[in-house]
Amino acid sequence: MALDPSDSVGPAWSGRADLRGALHRLRRATGLPLAFAGLVEPGPGQLRISELQGNRTTSLQGLAVHSGSGLGGKAVALARPCWVTDYSTSRRISHEYDVAVAAEGIRSVLAVPVVVRRQVRGVLYGALRAAQPLGDRTVSAALDAARDMEQTLVVRDEARNLLAATVPTPEGAAGAWEEVREAHGALRALAPRVDDPELRAELLRVCGRLAGVTGGGSAPPEGVPRVVLTARETDVLACVATGASNRVAAERLGLRPETVKAYLRSAMRKLGAHGRWEAVVAARRAGLLP
Repeated sequence: MALDPSDSVGPAWSGRADLRGALHRLRRATGLPLAFAGLVEPGPGQLRISELQGNRTTSLQGLAVHSGSGLGGKAVALARPCWVTDYSTSRRISHEYDVAVAAEGIRSVLAVPVVVRRQVRGVLYGALRAAQPLGDRTVSAALDAARDMEQTLVVRDEARNLLAATVPTPEGAAGAWEEVREAHGALRALAPRVDDPELRAELLRVCGRLAGVTGGGSAPPEGVPRVVLTARETDVLACVATGASNRVAAERLGLRPETVKAYLRSAMRKLGAHGRWEAVVAARRAGLLP
């Protein structure tokens, strides 16, 4: 009956797909030929380079950068962007990683930290193989790419916390399924705010599994057609199921209260219900809600 929160966006998530997406956006927006990135590992602020685009060698792959060391380590320590026009001669940074940087032919380089709730979670780098200023537009575009990734991490953290609420408690524990239902409603409200289509689909898949953990999702009796609700109708019902008013549901989903009412009426009609709670019960019986 239980859903393992590590199955989706839980602790097993590596972040590499998000890094690749962020680097792609950075290169597209800046035109920089080389970009690379890494996440900060647990412990004393160590960053490990794991994703590279436009590289000619593997000298940077897997490189461990310590907080305060080199350009990326400085960005981690200060939690702000840092850049140099000529890495090899710069006096603004330490030079522990000169061999790896020189092997890739890097001269001008920018390091932008990804900061979530005042904690540096990773660093995005953009680089040129020529000693020339990167310019304000390049720095601004790199900051935008970092902010996009910050938002992705915020959403993943929120989703992971919600999924943690679905970890099963001992059989018969009071309120266990109410926690599942609360998490389901929150995830349904969160998914439409997610720009990343893969992450959005991932959250909705988890919602589908949550709808089955309490015994829903079984086939309807023979001869009874399966009810099909739109995504927004399901979103509204999921909010109503947590006790939300139309106004609160509208705020959570970014809709107008009148629009919420329209979706609710449509869902009630499809479910053959004459009231909001009757619709919730019918949706649960149909396996559409946990």
